[in-house]
Amino acid sequence: MILYGIKIDSDIEFSYDFSQTTQHRYTKKLRANPPAKLKDSIKLGWKLYQAHGRKVYLYSNQEFNSYEAKQPFCYQVEDILKFYWIAHEDTIYYEFTQEADTHLLSFWFTHLMLPFYIALEQMYDIFHGGAVEVDGKPILFLAPSTGGKSTMTDFFIKQKHTLISDDKVPTFIQNDQFYIVGSHPYHRPYRKFEDLGYRVDDFISKFKPIHAFYLLDRCEATDDITIQEIRGFSKFNSLLPHYLFSFPWNKLKRLKYLSHINNSIRVFSIKVPWDLNRLPEVHSAIVAHTNSLGGTHP
Repeated sequence: MILYGIKIDSDIEFSYDFSQTTQHRYTKKLRANPPAKLKDSIKLGWKLYQAHGRKVYLYSNQEFNSYEAKQPFCYQVEDILKFYWIAHEDTIYYEFTQEADTHLLSFWFTHLMLPFYIALEQMYDIFHGGAVEVDGKPILFLAPSTGGKSTMTDFFIKQKHTLISDDKVPTFIQNDQFYIVGSHPYHRPYRKFEDLGYRVDDFISKFKPIHAFYLLDRCEATDDITIQEIRGFSKFNSLLPHYLFSFPWNKLKRLKYLSHINNSIRVFSIKVPWDLNRLPEVHSAIVAHTNSLGGTHP
């Protein structure tokens, strides 16, 4: 199976259908039974966050102020799972604890653990948003939490647009061009804990250049739908909150990446009336605007 442009060689069959054939840049192994030596090397732990009703912790052999080759890590999901790995090596190990099953492993590995691991390994730069294709051109929807990203992505999917990602969007730069990577072919338009949602058959199969970013700006139900370009430092500030997993030691890399995007990809703010009945209008406005950009850049 391929997740986030990574071919995962797993010894356990996932409860989701990830059978799509897509491009990949990396290969990783997922295996049971972490070596005792690896487990014994873990000494310190920190609470990362709480998600889906569970506490998540990170453990290592030293303070979490760097990410170095041969450094051991453990990502623990309260009551159900532990994932172990050694920095810059190719195998991730899993271990069930109290309440785990294959479905929970499939969800946590796909939706939360793997993106966190990707960021630590600096495989991709990840944005928190939704992404679809408009006539073959990838666009991203960015917004604060509950700001309409999933609703917008869901509506575009229902209008037969190709899904790229509905939550965590991997990107990378190659030959001075920014590319987008499909996450996985599932979409979660609702907020059910520990569930990836429904499968989408029309899922991106190749890496493609990013066409544009759209920041969703919630407005009154009767307001006009308007699209304005964001420029200058405001453009940088508008993207920064949506860059996921900012670690102290990669701060400079993150700033350089966003600055490069600032000079390469156009960013727009769209006023979105808070009325589901007006989603067809918003969709039409974004499609027309996206197609009017052609191949232009700032």
